[in-house]
Amino acid sequence: MGMKNIAVRVLLSISLVIQCIIAQALATPKYYDFVLKESNFTRLCNTKSMLTVNGSFPGPTIYVNAGDTIYVNVHNQGNYGFTIHWHGVMQPRNPWSDGPEYITQCPINPGTNFTYQVEFTTEEGTLWWHAHSDWTRSSIHGAIVIKPAPGKTYPFPEPDGEEVIVFSSWYNKDVNSMVDYILKTGTDKSLISNAYTINGQPGDFKDCSKESTIRMNFEYGKTYLLRLVNAVMNRDLFFMIAGHNQTVVGWDAGYVKPVTTDYIFISTGQTLDILVTANRKPGEYYMIATPYYDAVGTDFDNSTASAIFQYTGNYTQKAPYFPVFVPDYADMASARAFVERLRSLASEEHPIEVPMEVDTRMFITVSANLNPCPNDSCAGPDGYRVLASLNNISFVNPAIDILEAYYRNISGIYKTDFPDIPPVFFNFTADDLTTSNYTYTEQATKVKVLNYNESVEIIFQGTNVIYGGEDHPMHLHGFKFYLIGSGVGIYKNDTSTSSYNLFDPPRANTIVVPKNGWATVRFRADNPGVWLMHCHFERHFSWGMDTVFIVKNGDTAETSVMGPPANMPPCKYTPLLHHVFNSTEDELDNI
Repeated sequence: MGMKNIAVRVLLSISLVIQCIIAQALATPKYYDFVLKESNFTRLCNTKSMLTVNGSFPGPTIYVNAGDTIYVNVHNQGNYGFTIHWHGVMQPRNPWSDGPEYITQCPINPGTNFTYQVEFTTEEGTLWWHAHSDWTRSSIHGAIVIKPAPGKTYPFPEPDGEEVIVFSSWYNKDVNSMVDYILKTGTDKSLISNAYTINGQPGDFKDCSKESTIRMNFEYGKTYLLRLVNAVMNRDLFFMIAGHNQTVVGWDAGYVKPVTTDYIFISTGQTLDILVTANRKPGEYYMIATPYYDAVGTDFDNSTASAIFQYTGNYTQKAPYFPVFVPDYADMASARAFVERLRSLASEEHPIEVPMEVDTRMFITVSANLNPCPNDSCAGPDGYRVLASLNNISFVNPAIDILEAYYRNISGIYKTDFPDIPPVFFNFTADDLTTSNYTYTEQATKVKVLNYNESVEIIFQGTNVIYGGEDHPMHLHGFKFYLIGSGVGIYKNDTSTSSYNLFDPPRANTIVVPKNGWATVRFRADNPGVWLMHCHFERHFSWGMDTVFIVKNGDTAETSVMGPPANMPPCKYTPLLHHVFNSTEDELDNI
C-alpha cells in the first residue's frame, strides 16, 4: 500500500512538472515576420498588383492564447509607408505598438522594418489586424484567434472544429491612387468595391469566380465554431447559412449570452464567434454575405459574396441550397434587432464592470460636411469639399504623431480642447440640413484629455446633415466600451436613459450608431496613453470623422505609459498624399 502511494505521488509530481513545462512553453513569447510587398492577384477576370503581407489575401492568421505576448517584425518591401494596427487588442500601457498612422507612430518607410510588441490580456475569441494608413487595409489584414489560457475552457461545449471567415472588399483598380485623387479634389465620390469576398474569393455569383469558390467541409452531427471578421472597407454585412441556424457566443473577443438566429449582422471592424451544428440533410449549402446600406443618394456595391458549407460523404445534389431568408440591403429593423439581442455573460467567471457613476459625460454628433473651396474649385457638390466630423471638428493629421508629441512634451502639434458637446444644438435628424449653418466644419487637430481611471460616458448622436444620415461603426483603440443603450431619433435626457442596460450590456471595441439615431457607451479610462477613436467606414475616417483621447498617467509606474522602443519609425510627413498620384479625370469618372 505504501509503495502504491509513493508511486502515485511520483506520477503526480511528474505530471505537475510536465504541466509546468508546457505552461512555460506556452508562455514563451511568439515571433512573427510580416513581409509587405506587391503581389499579383486575379479576381473577376481582372489581374492587378496590390500590397499584401506574406503574399496572401487575406493575410496570415495569428494564433495565440489569452495572456500571450507576441512580437511581429514588419518588413516594408513596398513603395510607400504604412503601419499595422492590432484591432481590439487593448495594449495596456503600450500605445507605441497600437499602430494608427500619425496618432501613435509615423509610417514604416520603404526598405525599413519595425517590430510591434502585442500584448494580449483579457481578450478571448476573435480579433484582427490591419494596416492603418490611408486605405491600405483593403488588402493588408488578417484574423487573430485568441484561445483560452492553458487550463481554461470556453464557456460553452468544446466545438468539434473551427473555421476562420474573413469578409473583405475587392477592387479592380488601384485603391490608393483613387483615394489620393478623392482626397486631393474633395469629391464626394467614394471608391466603390467591385465585389465582397469570403476568405479572398467572391464566390459563385461573380464573373470568373465559380471555380475558386471557398468550400468548407463539415461532418454530420458535429458542431463547429466559425470566427467571423468583417474587414470590408465601407459596408456592414448580413451573413446567412442556408438551412442552418447560428448561435452567437462571442463579440469582439468577449463572450456573450448565446443567441440563436437565422442571420448575422456584422459591422465593418467587428468580429463575431458563432456555433453551427451540421444537422441537416448531407449536401451543399450556401454561406452568403450581403451588404447593409441605409444611406440615400449614393451608389454602393450591392453584390453577394458566397462560399459553400459542404458535408463530407457522398450525396447527389444539382446545386447548393440557398438561404430562404435574406434581409434587404436597407433592412434597418433586422440590423437593430440583431444588436439588441446581444448581452454580456456577466458571470462569476466572466464578470463585467459597468461604471455606475460618470465622471466625464460627452455628447458627440456624428456628421458629414461640406466646406467651401476657393472659387468653388473642389469636385464635391457645388464645388465644395466633402468632409466628416465629430462635434463639428474634422480631424487633421499632425506633422508628427501625437503620442511622441505628448510623451516628449512637444508643443504646437495638437490642441486639448475637443468639445464635450457640439457647438450648436439643432434638429439633428431633420431633412433640410443643407445650409452653411449646418454643413461647415472646423478642420483641426483637437484631442480630449482624460484623467487616469475616470469613468466616461459618450452619447453618439447621428445627424442627417446634407442628407448624409447612415449608421456609423465607431471604434475605440486601447479600450472596450459597454453599449448600454441605443435608439432611433434624437437622444433625450429625460426619456432615453430609461432604456439603458446596466446589468449585462455587451462590451465591444466597435459599436454601431444607428442611422439618424443615438448610442450610449461607457468605459473606464484605466489605460494610460494616446488612443484613437474613429468611424470604421474608411471614407468617413479619411474625411476626418475621428478624434483622440489622451489618458494621463496614474500615480505609479504600473499605471503609467511605458517608454518608447528604440527603433520607432522617424516622421517624414506628407499631408494626405502618401503616394504618387497618376490618375486622370476619366479614371475618377469610373470610380
